[in-house]
Amino acid sequence: MSRPPLPPFTRETALQKVRMAEDAWNSRDPARVALAYTEDSRWRNRAEFFNGRAAIVDFLTRKWAKERDYRLVKDLWAFHDNRIAVRFQYEWHDDAGVWHRSYGNEQWEFDPQGLMRRREASINDVAIKEGERRFLWPAPGPRPQEVAGLGDTPF
Repeated sequence: MSRPPLPPFTRETALQKVRMAEDAWNSRDPARVALAYTEDSRWRNRAEFFNGRAAIVDFLTRKWAKERDYRLVKDLWAFHDNRIAVRFQYEWHDDAGVWHRSYGNEQWEFDPQGLMRRREASINDVAIKEGERRFLWPAPGPRPQEVAGLGDTPF
């Protein structure tokens, strides 16, 4: 199976890969997201370490059961050959209705077919007031073109 664009990445293809990942995660469909990864993909997400598509689906199912009304924006940080680094922010609320903005960085490594074989994510959560939310499009679904990316978004 191939997942274009393929490495080595150019700025244009790295940006495309980042937007494809953002759109997939904003679908909140664990099976869809998992298809972008190799069968034996290695993950670190915060303090969790796991391997493989089945574990990815399990993880994302748990994640989105906890993180309600999730909306994500990713931004290309750097790229080289078969690697991409991104920064991201996402907003969500818990069962009690408390809103959070999560800030993070990810490092991605791709196989020759364009599937991600390694993902490492460092993430911090900050409680916010509902009126401080920035990501307000209807969800689940991709970020609309008129909603700006992170750019110079303050932390």
